[in-house]
Amino acid sequence: MAIDTTTTTPSVRDPLDPPRLSPRDRLVLFVLCAAQFMVALDFSVLNVALPVLGADLGMSTTALQWAVTAFALPSGGFLLLFGRVGDLYGRRRLFLAGLALFGAASLLATFAWDPASFLTGRALQGLGAAAIVPTGMSLLTTTFPEGPARDRALGISGTLLSLGFTVGMVAGGALTDTLGWRSTMGLLTGFALLVLPLAPGLLPESRTPERPRLDVPGAVTVTAGLLSLIYALSTAADHGFGRTDVIVTLVAGVLLLAAFVAVESRSPAPLVSLPMLRRRTVAWGNLGGLVTFSMMSTVVFVLTLYLQETLRLSAFETGLVFGVQGVLSVVAGAFTPRFVGRFGARRTLVASLAGQGALVAALLGLNTHTWSVWLATAAVSLASMCHLGAIISYGLTVTSGVPDAEQGLATGLVTSTQQVGLTVGIPLLGVLATTADDLLSGVHTVLALDAGFVLATAALVGLGLRSRRGQLPPAER
Repeated sequence: MAIDTTTTTPSVRDPLDPPRLSPRDRLVLFVLCAAQFMVALDFSVLNVALPVLGADLGMSTTALQWAVTAFALPSGGFLLLFGRVGDLYGRRRLFLAGLALFGAASLLATFAWDPASFLTGRALQGLGAAAIVPTGMSLLTTTFPEGPARDRALGISGTLLSLGFTVGMVAGGALTDTLGWRSTMGLLTGFALLVLPLAPGLLPESRTPERPRLDVPGAVTVTAGLLSLIYALSTAADHGFGRTDVIVTLVAGVLLLAAFVAVESRSPAPLVSLPMLRRRTVAWGNLGGLVTFSMMSTVVFVLTLYLQETLRLSAFETGLVFGVQGVLSVVAGAFTPRFVGRFGARRTLVASLAGQGALVAALLGLNTHTWSVWLATAAVSLASMCHLGAIISYGLTVTSGVPDAEQGLATGLVTSTQQVGLTVGIPLLGVLATTADDLLSGVHTVLALDAGFVLATAALVGLGLRSRRGQLPPAER
């Protein structure tokens, strides 16, 4: 909406108008989003290169799962800890350290000479990502004030998160076919070298004003618990839940997280404030985030199997299907902040979850005919638009009304939910497709359960975020 500058009457910005950012704000946003894009790229760029990588480094098929697990363990296990460390000792400092570690680790993985050196590089990449993601998100939320500016910034960040995962799937195959698997790790090194020199002069330091104090027992129990849980679920995705190490680490993870809750309830300076977890925006928002990530990752997994094994598409053709998904995600990222400004984060989250669930249900029409590729492309692309709307609105829901001093903690919860969601979906549902006697029947079972979970969550989140009068309190909108 145009603003008449010739009148002295104050003008109110239309919530559908995107806020203007200063040149410096744009540069800050570029640095933070480029780092998030780099981490998202790392989640998928190596997937299609694994068989070639294994043959080159002499890794067995069973050992290849560690190329993924070695990254997932530290990147998920240390998120909450590093989010709080950034709050206490400086988010900018930890963000820069994470970038430097990620770049060096990517270089090590690029020139790895044996499985041990490669897996070391992957583990260090995960550790760097665990420092980059929560501190980058908290720098974003403290740099851009709550309202349209933050909505737009988180919209761009969420778009690049989704786009990075999709670009990784397409670029990974193209790079591996033309330049070899090492180029996928070299790409990440290049991103780190691009962002790291710009960050120190642009990003302000940000930390809590109080004297730093770290909850060591809480840090130990939550980190060990998340590491155990992620290991169990990552391993179960390839080997099932019957293995002894999966059972032991799954039980240990649950017990350690229960111990963490007990520790936090008695700690004078808790790593996670239990009153914060009791905030409806934090609890229900993170539930929406957990479900949207876990269920969408499962859809991508089973559709990849379906397209290649049932419809006999090549890896490159399959990548093109998900490439359309990435393009529409960019569109969704541009429009979601406008919907948030018009309807609020809660309504956008609920509507996005409902749309994702309905479009996944539409995939139940897939069959063995080649025209099904068009249904798959259309439904998963539109579902991804809704998925991105849920990503952006759940992040806004969880971080709204949280003091700057606790933004690292809030964004650490957001990113931990994201990582756990990406990890749990495939082991819990994906195995139903891979172990079924008929793949198409197994895919239909997974999609039906997936859609049901998302739709049920949309209803629960909608009810959970309503006050007694049926409206979200002003501080939690």
